[in-house]
Amino acid sequence: MIKTIQNLPLSSGIYQYFDDNGRLLYVGKAKNLRNRVKSYWRFTPSLSPNPNLSARIKNMLAQTSRLEYIVVDSEEDALILENSLIKQLRPKYNILLRDDKTYPYIYIDESQDFPRFELTRKVIKGPNVKYYGPFPSGGRALLNALYEIYPLVQKKSGLQGGKACLFYQIGKCLAPCEGKISSQDYKKILEKAKKAIFKREVITQNLNEKMFKLATQERYEEAAKIRDQISAIEALKLKSTIDFANRSNIDIFAILNGEERGVILKLFMRNGRIISSSHSFFRQTEIFDIDEAYKQVLLDFYNSNIPSPPDEIIVSHSFDSIGEIGQSIKKMIGKNIKIKYPLRGDKKRLSNLALINAEELLKKQKPATLEIEKSIKDLIGMESVPYRIEVFDNSHMMGVATVGAMVVYNEGKWDKSSYRKYKLQSIDEYGQMREMLTRRIRNFENEPAPDLWVLDGGDANLNLAVKLLKEANIYLPVIAIAKEKLDAKAHRAKGSAKDIIYIPQGKIELKTTDKRLQWIQKLRDEAHRSAISYHKSQKRKEDMQSNLLEQKGIGKAMQKKLLDYFGNFEKIYSASYDEIAVASNKKIAGILKK
Repeated sequence: MIKTIQNLPLSSGIYQYFDDNGRLLYVGKAKNLRNRVKSYWRFTPSLSPNPNLSARIKNMLAQTSRLEYIVVDSEEDALILENSLIKQLRPKYNILLRDDKTYPYIYIDESQDFPRFELTRKVIKGPNVKYYGPFPSGGRALLNALYEIYPLVQKKSGLQGGKACLFYQIGKCLAPCEGKISSQDYKKILEKAKKAIFKREVITQNLNEKMFKLATQERYEEAAKIRDQISAIEALKLKSTIDFANRSNIDIFAILNGEERGVILKLFMRNGRIISSSHSFFRQTEIFDIDEAYKQVLLDFYNSNIPSPPDEIIVSHSFDSIGEIGQSIKKMIGKNIKIKYPLRGDKKRLSNLALINAEELLKKQKPATLEIEKSIKDLIGMESVPYRIEVFDNSHMMGVATVGAMVVYNEGKWDKSSYRKYKLQSIDEYGQMREMLTRRIRNFENEPAPDLWVLDGGDANLNLAVKLLKEANIYLPVIAIAKEKLDAKAHRAKGSAKDIIYIPQGKIELKTTDKRLQWIQKLRDEAHRSAISYHKSQKRKEDMQSNLLEQKGIGKAMQKKLLDYFGNFEKIYSASYDEIAVASNKKIAGILKK
């Protein structure tokens, strides 16, 4: 390794440390690879870690046996690549903060005669598109409230019919489709609605009046819905007396690592007022590094898909990479955003506000009791407690409606927003599992890897997962669970065989009363339920499409021939006349393309 270090280029790039087993220990970036990597080591009398380094880094270097590197064009490119590899490969000594959510914005296209508000998480192209937000929560409630209070065009299709609809009759629209209001008068109402997005007291006051009116009429269910709407809107804004006289658009970040939990807090100031806030927790880590934390959070949050980036970013801590991150964000989104750690003034008050609220969140947060997860760690020899677990299963019926499902269990509860469903092409179950796991590995850059994989199936599926992860240079513990085979059959339906847990070192047999086995069974059963549910819905769709083809005179045998060729009904319908003619004949192609 000495020779590799001494011959490193003077270029920008990323370096990777590996242990004897080929596991990736650490990914770092450097403006000058040779100088940066040399700073870790002393070369005389023999290669040894620099004594000035932290205990964490010394421990990592003591396990290092191999060094690899990638040269890039600039330090900014190195920063982006480093962040991407950390998310994909889960190095042992890098921290991984899962906080790459995209938030919805309310937007309006003012080039239209009668514009209307809508929600988006992506950039909407157009010279007169204006965004409001982001709204980490409560955005839908706020949007619905605007349409409840202001008589705007309620639906996208409202102007297409040319005739007033029900919304006009109940006083929620002024029927611009029939010319009952001019574009100029409509836009006066629109201006009031736009101001109300920032001064939401107008909205909540109006909703409160409606709620009390409904309650006096004993329409309690409708009143309760409005009450929930008010709560969602009021929860958007973090209570603050800080308002800027100018029209500042600023995002404020604070990251704290507590004794048991860490927290990432974001505040969003638009037009000089804090309009929304968001926070997420991460588990406490001994390898926490403030520079790495801010790098990950900022680079994940600001990307080319962010609809309306701020003019400035304020951070609550000073860290080394502030300038480099600013340049990287500029490269990604095409806008020069200043990143500042303020020392005084109103912006320092904003920074302190974020820190104070982050501290309060840590005080209030009670970590989940993870006793069973800790016992699983000991059972299968993991290095750390599995907080986030992904579980996979697939389902089909004689090769029809072949699907897979991934469910996620995170810190003691189901994370249903992270569930994923897969349409699969493979015929056999082994191929289906391969297809599903391969697609998940490819997506680690966007949705980072969990702490543990649980697979429905025996050692064949386990070995497959281990092989795929090794090929991708990713370290991720895997277990599989399957019925013990009796007379070469699993007897799943009869329940006459017990479940066996498979790990790379062999199989584990636990008593049916063992809490650890029951916990893994619970995970497997939820994945199975999700896969079966998705399979049934796909089967209904395919049956409907099959019936439609039969009505056109295309029988089951020809349908099977087409499906074998194209894979699914969607591809059959989207195929050209010539493609269908090749797969069947000209008569069938004529029927399908008529």
